[in-house]
Amino acid sequence: MNLTYSAEEQAFRQQVHDFLDTELPDDIRERVRLGRQLSPDDQLRWQNILSQRGWLAPNWPEEHGGPGWGPVQRHIFEEACAAAHAPTIVPFGINMVAPVIMRFGSEAQKRHYLPRILANRDWWCQGYSEPGAGSDLASLKTRAVRDGDHYIVTGQKTWTTLGQHANMMFCLVRTDPDARKQAGISFLLIDMTSPGITVRPIITLEGAHEVNEVFLDEVRVPVANRIGEEGQGWTCAKFLLTHERTGIAGLGHAKQALRHLKSLATRVQHRGRPLLELASFRQRVVKAELELMALEVTNLRVIAAARDGGVPGAESSLLKVRGSELRQELSDLTRRALGPAAPPFFPDFLHGDAELDDPARAESAAGAAQYFNRRKLSIYGGANEIQKSIVAKTILGM
Repeated sequence: MNLTYSAEEQAFRQQVHDFLDTELPDDIRERVRLGRQLSPDDQLRWQNILSQRGWLAPNWPEEHGGPGWGPVQRHIFEEACAAAHAPTIVPFGINMVAPVIMRFGSEAQKRHYLPRILANRDWWCQGYSEPGAGSDLASLKTRAVRDGDHYIVTGQKTWTTLGQHANMMFCLVRTDPDARKQAGISFLLIDMTSPGITVRPIITLEGAHEVNEVFLDEVRVPVANRIGEEGQGWTCAKFLLTHERTGIAGLGHAKQALRHLKSLATRVQHRGRPLLELASFRQRVVKAELELMALEVTNLRVIAAARDGGVPGAESSLLKVRGSELRQELSDLTRRALGPAAPPFFPDFLHGDAELDDPARAESAAGAAQYFNRRKLSIYGGANEIQKSIVAKTILGM
């Protein structure tokens, strides 16, 4: 694969950089740079800027309001955003449920939901995992019983990311308890303001309220909110997960993390010399950089293969495994480079509005928090062990 950008692509890259330089608010940029949690208003402020520019949905075709970019343009945009410390777009509407609606939804559903997603009128969350159904998702037990023009939904979802802010959930439910596990599942769009829904926080290792439990007690959901036919939910779920796992690779953020690590390791001293000159540390950094280069080529191949509307295959599992492992390695190396500056927690600074007087403490405040947060990468979106099994069976034929 030729990774040399054409003149047209170089011009596009400059266009993106100019846009980020002038339109990304400085306060948001600084919060992201320091690893501080964004408020919902901060997140929506940035997404509205992207929406007005027509760049909120880089993976959408023009017919649905996207920019119609090719894989290289999307790659350039995502890499530039990470380098500029722009917030990651909340993926649940733009990158996850929207492709499902485009592929399996009715025309009425496309006309209603897709413009709302582009205009940031709905904040979506994902109702997949349950206390007894994580990697074995097909064993989910949340029930949806047909009652005329509605389903009555009862059950529990967990690890619901940013569910405390969401007004809509795309949810897998069991509509036929007697069918084969995968065949009895349907895909519903649920209004989170419906009576019978309770959201309870789960506080993660680094002290953040990022994920939740969601309880559904006889929640009435219109049948019109079902995507696809009854019992087709597993097909929708697999389609969505390939898009989710491709995004988890997080190449742009891995590149930014590598740049930060190398800069840090040139400033931190070890016995009077920069840490990056220590052979054992430098070897790990070089290995991570080589793996990142290889992963970038693989990622470009996958998105290029899907550019004409195709679905990423089992290769998305490979991207998920290697991308999550690499980001964990980079966070570990950063924590090691910070040394004694890494352990302290400043929750009021990272998750609130409190300020730290010492700039050096502010820059290192997220070291341990990011290390702990990155532990989840090898679990969510399908545990890495499960993804390796998918690769072994589908690609290697084992």
